[in-house]
Amino acid sequence: MNDTWVIVLAGGDGRRLHALTTTESGVPVPKQFCSLHGGRSLLHEALERARAVASADRVCIVVAAQHRRWWHPALAEVADANIIVQPSNRGTANGILLPLLHIVARDPHARVVILPSDHHVQDELVLAESLRRGIRELCGGCEGLLLLGISPDCADSDLGYIVPETARGQALCPVIRFVEKPDAAGAQALIEAGALWNAFIMMASANALLRLFARKFPQIVANMQKAVAQDRDFPGNPDATQVLYETLPDIDFSRHVLAGEGSGLCVLQVGHCGWSDIGTPQHLSRTLEGLPCGPTEPVAGILSLARQHSLMAGGALNR
Repeated sequence: MNDTWVIVLAGGDGRRLHALTTTESGVPVPKQFCSLHGGRSLLHEALERARAVASADRVCIVVAAQHRRWWHPALAEVADANIIVQPSNRGTANGILLPLLHIVARDPHARVVILPSDHHVQDELVLAESLRRGIRELCGGCEGLLLLGISPDCADSDLGYIVPETARGQALCPVIRFVEKPDAAGAQALIEAGALWNAFIMMASANALLRLFARKFPQIVANMQKAVAQDRDFPGNPDATQVLYETLPDIDFSRHVLAGEGSGLCVLQVGHCGWSDIGTPQHLSRTLEGLPCGPTEPVAGILSLARQHSLMAGGALNR
């Protein structure tokens, strides 16, 4: 796995949980910098997840400039070259393309795993084995984009679904289509047909990912390649990316890049692992109910939640 790199996506704002992740002074904290019951932050959980398949020097974290107060102390032990700072949020596609180009500049033959930083997994071993299995598929000749699909625990209408070509149980299946947030009846029908939860965890060779971007947005890829090269050549004055981001449109990876790419996409099923994207207060409540209950120590920046539970930030960042 010497050529395996991981991009940890940590630039989101987590707006849907701001009512629960706002400090006493009224500052909303993105959920990836918060922790469940005072343990490690969700970002640190994601970094540990990444190191199950790549060495620490091949784990890159993409963050937002406006979140510096949270990621700077949290990533104190991460090499500067592995912290990719977006000047502003321009959608998930640009948030993947920017670190991808930095990785290709360092390792043209890289295989890349993309991991969100705001998820919680109860059984990390199950997910880690699926990540390793996916990398073995890439090493074995899989040339497209490989997604991990989570075995559903319930018919959740707040999640996206991946519909594979064959029923669940096959090792690696072509993707037929994606369904985003169906109603309850639709979610149940999808599960019965073998659909999997879309965790936005994916992997491919770096060059395959670049070809995918270039088919849809060739000019943006060319402009960003030029900006990244200029910033790497002149590290004392890295402003080319800043200038470019002022002109970039918002591009969503799922809607604008993956759309129409079904023939080149495969999905690998992940067994039940207690995965949650903690995307809504309801998801958060279910996640907390599944955690061992214990006293939460009063660290700085405690963020109030309903009754017995709390998300914590500030002092928990350095754990």
